[in-house]
Amino acid sequence: MEHAIRVQGLTKRYGDNFALDGLNLEVRSGTVLGLLGPNGAGKTTTVRVLATLLRPDAGQATVCGLDVVRRANDVRKLIGLTGQYAAVDETLTGTENLLFIGRLLGRSRAESRARARELLADFDLADAADRPAKTYSGGMRRRLDIAASLVTRPQVLFLDEPTTGLDPRARLDLWATVRGLVADGVTVLLTTQYLDEADALANEIAVVDHGRVIAHGTPDEVKATTSAQSLIVKPSLASDIPLVASLIASITGATPEVDDSTVTAPVTGSTILPSAVRQFEERGITINELSLRSATLDEVFLSLTGRSARERDAAGTAETVDSPDTTKEIAA
Repeated sequence: MEHAIRVQGLTKRYGDNFALDGLNLEVRSGTVLGLLGPNGAGKTTTVRVLATLLRPDAGQATVCGLDVVRRANDVRKLIGLTGQYAAVDETLTGTENLLFIGRLLGRSRAESRARARELLADFDLADAADRPAKTYSGGMRRRLDIAASLVTRPQVLFLDEPTTGLDPRARLDLWATVRGLVADGVTVLLTTQYLDEADALANEIAVVDHGRVIAHGTPDEVKATTSAQSLIVKPSLASDIPLVASLIASITGATPEVDDSTVTAPVTGSTILPSAVRQFEERGITINELSLRSATLDEVFLSLTGRSARERDAAGTAETVDSPDTTKEIAA
């Protein structure tokens, strides 16, 4: 199957607020799609719909070719879900947590125990298997949480901001885990507000804002949606920084940023470099570094949406409104 996930015209509304407003999305099998957006953009609502936890008002979504509304029970057999916060029982050991999930899913005790041992080894938790989860570090609890979502060997895994609150080392460990899952053929939909995370893990990126996809493609393709680059200049002498900043402002027409010994300004093309070099030579300014840097995902996101990927919606968001109603919708 070429695409593990297909979404067409997905809509979810709460009163006057649209959590999803005609969202379209495709995820190729065996890849990672990074779903980027600020709080309230529709990321978690999209995951809930695809994981059969929330019914859309309009549109269609399929996972592994199965409609998430009409074939919800069948879809649940093929997916795993890790939410924004670790859902492990902290009073149980690592082994007991995974056994509990296995038994709930109808596996035999022997099968559940064998799968628990396998997952604990795969996630580097074997040495902590008999310890209560409350003694685990944040990174260990997160790995155990993901392991629990893999008890059924899902074809599609939803990771909703899985590294929120983790320290840098734990984040890198989790990234390695995700890469290993994809190498084994698992399709991953990853929501995140960390632009470096999407850049490091995602084969493709979809930028979501106000319930719509506003950009889609590989990380490089998404970055190319804006032609902005940054000119970076580091003079040899700190005393030259004010003059360098003034020259860069006159050349680029933009107000440069000065950070310690570096002057940075946005530019729209590489032709600016020869002009800058001439200006510095004429004034006898020695430069240690002169370079052009492509736009980062964070800069692209700011360009596309007018706000940072981590900026909260001050007016309140539809995405937070839907949380209390999830259970009622499933039961309906």
